[in-house]
Amino acid sequence: MAESVSRSLGEFELIARLTARLRRRSGTILGPGDDCAILKPARGRELITIDSMVEGVHFRLDWGTPESLGARALTVNLSDIAAMGGRPTACVVNLAIRPDLDARFFDRLYAGMARAADAAGVDIVGGNVTRAAALSITIALLGEARGGVMTRGAARPGDHLYVTGTLGDAALGWRVLDGQVKARGAARRFLIDRYLNPIARVAAGMRLARIRPAPAAIDISDGLWQDLGHLLERSGVGAEIDARSIPLSPAYRTVAGGDLKLALGGGEDYELLFALRKERSEADLTQRLGVPVSRIGRIVRGRGARLRGDGAPAIAGWDQLKERP
Repeated sequence: MAESVSRSLGEFELIARLTARLRRRSGTILGPGDDCAILKPARGRELITIDSMVEGVHFRLDWGTPESLGARALTVNLSDIAAMGGRPTACVVNLAIRPDLDARFFDRLYAGMARAADAAGVDIVGGNVTRAAALSITIALLGEARGGVMTRGAARPGDHLYVTGTLGDAALGWRVLDGQVKARGAARRFLIDRYLNPIARVAAGMRLARIRPAPAAIDISDGLWQDLGHLLERSGVGAEIDARSIPLSPAYRTVAGGDLKLALGGGEDYELLFALRKERSEADLTQRLGVPVSRIGRIVRGRGARLRGDGAPAIAGWDQLKERP
């Protein structure tokens, strides 16, 4: 049996081991190993976000590989930068570790995180390690926006609402892993993969931010309905959503049929929800952004969202401080 990291390595030995093979791009002057990293100034407006993943709340170690967990931890932050239309640049990582996990586990965790960072053009420039009762991964990510910046507060009555990709797959995949829902074959594999290996729509966000006027946008991390509510609140407007237009994957339909509850409120999709002043065809936006786009409704005067169409369920988004249903 592999020796636990607390017995085989100290804090600084583990940090040195995990950062030894990290790439450094031209934007990083000084990377891991000092009190602070040194970065070149951003070329545009600088963006910063932070997110945590905690064992037993956001993941279970027996559900996936350490590599996929490391990549997913970075992806949830990349999605925030994508929602602003920015380009991610550098991050720092804080690990709170259970003492019974071995050094090989963290090698694999960092390997997955490093691959995701390389794919996104991000430098891992530092971090911290501490002991804890449960494993947690906290990442603070920097980005830059050289052109337009998308915010949640730019929606206006008459705007058209769109989403990228399909919704509810990750939430359904989580329930398959948890044994709440039965699924088989290709549908099971697809749904679980959407939960374990989400995709941040960074390239789509950067292309979207070039549209004028800049769209209002948010990434869908807590469920479409809850994140739509955040956008509406910041913009001071309401919305009408067409239930028949919510994009569902074939795997979702195979397992859940036409039940929209998880597609509307499940969370962890990491797709983009955005509002455009001028209506554009789904085909045009799909070609422009490089990812499937669906029109789901429109912005109206007033407050709150209304779901139109048959089979509209009661909806509650994912709340970090409450138990997952």
